[in-house]
Amino acid sequence: MPAHLTLFRHLPPSLEAELGRRLAVYTAVPPPRATIAGVIDLGEGTAFCVDSEELEDIRNDLAEAFRGLLMPQDQAPWRPHVTIQNKVGRGKAQRLQQQLKASFEPRPLSIRGLASWRYLGDPWAPVKRHMFRG
Repeated sequence: MPAHLTLFRHLPPSLEAELGRRLAVYTAVPPPRATIAGVIDLGEGTAFCVDSEELEDIRNDLAEAFRGLLMPQDQAPWRPHVTIQNKVGRGKAQRLQQQLKASFEPRPLSIRGLASWRYLGDPWAPVKRHMFRG
């Protein structure tokens, strides 16, 4: 089942064309290497931490290009993760985290592409997908 990593929570709609051009450039090469590196406590949820220097470089490049247009949450340091449990209550989240940590081993994560989405008040609508080469 595909998982999604969020690079930015909100970019102004006026950036849509430029974002598309940049994503096309980033994906004209083989995909970035990535690893599921650990378990993250989200308070009332749980996630897997993702480690990818190459994907972080892409995110940093976009953040620099769109500096001044990013909302405060997107200006904060990026914590790439895949949420596996959300809004379940603290106790339930901690139990799952303990179970996962007991047998956790880092493993490769396949990054297949980059996509942009537009929020329409619910649901989200896909704008464009850019698949990595190779």
